[in-house]
Amino acid sequence: MNTYDDLKANPNFVLLDCISGSTAYNLSVEGSDVDRKGIFVAPQGSIYGFGSPVQLANATNDEVYFEIGRFIELLVKNNPNVLELLYTPAKHVLFRHPLMDLIDPREYLSKRCLETFAGYAVSQLKKAKGLNKKINIPQALERKTVLDFCYVLEGNGSTSLAKWLNKQGFHQEECGIAKVDHFRDVYLLYHRTQLDGETYFHGICSGASADDVHLSSIPKGLAHLAVMTFNKDGYSSYCREYREYKTWEENRNPERFAHNRSLGKDYDAKNMMHLFRLLHMAEEIALYGEMHVHRPDREFLLSIRNGSYTFDELSGMVNVKLEKLRQKYADSALQDYPDPVTAEKSLVRIRKEFYERVT
Repeated sequence: MNTYDDLKANPNFVLLDCISGSTAYNLSVEGSDVDRKGIFVAPQGSIYGFGSPVQLANATNDEVYFEIGRFIELLVKNNPNVLELLYTPAKHVLFRHPLMDLIDPREYLSKRCLETFAGYAVSQLKKAKGLNKKINIPQALERKTVLDFCYVLEGNGSTSLAKWLNKQGFHQEECGIAKVDHFRDVYLLYHRTQLDGETYFHGICSGASADDVHLSSIPKGLAHLAVMTFNKDGYSSYCREYREYKTWEENRNPERFAHNRSLGKDYDAKNMMHLFRLLHMAEEIALYGEMHVHRPDREFLLSIRNGSYTFDELSGMVNVKLEKLRQKYADSALQDYPDPVTAEKSLVRIRKEFYERVT
């Protein structure tokens, strides 16, 4: 059993099958997808070799199933995605194997939840900040080149290489440059009009896709026409940001992007909604020792999704919430972390009893 289709063809290996996502959270709106998560047991033969799957999902990744070993491992780490499976409201549980009774949710909630829930929420805030930058400072359609990061000393200041070349009536392909000793990314610049016709220059760079300048052999005694600098660090940073932007642009969810633009917001409103959902869940775990998947704070969370707050307002609220969470977890009666020995015993017993029943 190595694929999602294999699992669907062998439902007797499923331990738990739940409706998850916005439906389970009580946050679904018109047009929301219906997600599913679950747990399965790999066939006994596969766990002895390299072929045992740890997680299976459909093509769109909105149906995800964890192998019981991977599930218990993530449970010990207080992973929010697997913890919520144990607290899914009964009306959203499509199938539950009796062996699931061997997993007591109370044995797994711990102070680690501060790190996993709040930590993930903080990562979402960083992601939102990155998106904020991408939306507000979109990369130009035409990619910049090495030449855009080159400058020529002129008078008591500098000017762009492009302006200097235009002023001289030169093209970069006609020029040659040579390094200046002891000066990083500083070059002496020459032009082919200085040559006798028997030699030639290689140009300042090899073309639009070049990642560095191109040096030429300079005849001895030839006087340079200008001193040029290449902001190589700036060009490297630009290339990295450009690649990140184009990847985001290619992979972004067009409907969510359109939704955010329609709200006039410079952040992913849905991401920010789930950020606060996680923070509120973390708080409830510290206060009550249980996890509330069905959200009683639906109206507040949907107000975030609908763009009722600015990015700065939400960021400020997150910082205040995090400070309070740290104190609540310090005062909480929760265990510091789940007992891995108890978890392993549960895993072994589940596997043993399951295989006895199916063979």
